[in-house]
Amino acid sequence: MEAWCRGYRHIAGLDEAGRGPLAGPVVAAAVVLPRRCRLPGLNDSKQVGEADRVRLFAEIVRRAIGVGIGAATEAEIDRLNILQATRLAMQRALQALPFPPDFLLLDAVTLSGLSVPQRSIIKGDGLSCSIAAASIIAKVTRDRLMVEYHRWYPQYNFAEHKGYGTPEHLRLLREHGPCSIHRRSFAPVQHLCAGDAGTGRSSVAQA
Repeated sequence: MEAWCRGYRHIAGLDEAGRGPLAGPVVAAAVVLPRRCRLPGLNDSKQVGEADRVRLFAEIVRRAIGVGIGAATEAEIDRLNILQATRLAMQRALQALPFPPDFLLLDAVTLSGLSVPQRSIIKGDGLSCSIAAASIIAKVTRDRLMVEYHRWYPQYNFAEHKGYGTPEHLRLLREHGPCSIHRRSFAPVQHLCAGDAGTGRSSVAQA
């Protein structure tokens, strides 16, 4: 691998989960794997079934040199926009590592204001083991958060769709209105909030 050949030893792969959903945080992970680490079945989290993701999550945590997780809330997403919030979550994931990395590999994203060298790779979660590992860590972490949110807001069935804009979620959103973890800047939620404002109806559903 090029970065190893150039003398870097603490190479962190970064990826996120949750840029597209209508609700919940965006979660990022930074993973530093040992050299020549082989994790059978490792791939972009979107290409791996749930049971295998959970298995890989435990294996990555066990074998990685370092794992850091960061998130940006729905309020930060609404304030900053989803791309900037994703970068914020990635910076927090880096800060959560037990040591500073000396090189970063990212999936089609760049981070500004960092002294550490970095490389952005298109579709990196399918090309880099450390980015793929970060993808798994971020996805499983976020899914578990959404299952927890389901306990607070069972009327939206977050445990099933994880906040993505599925037909069921859109139907429940129209039926109940947005709750406190919905992203107000995302179009379907924004339109509902605008309609509620016009009718004087409260736009925040109660748990």
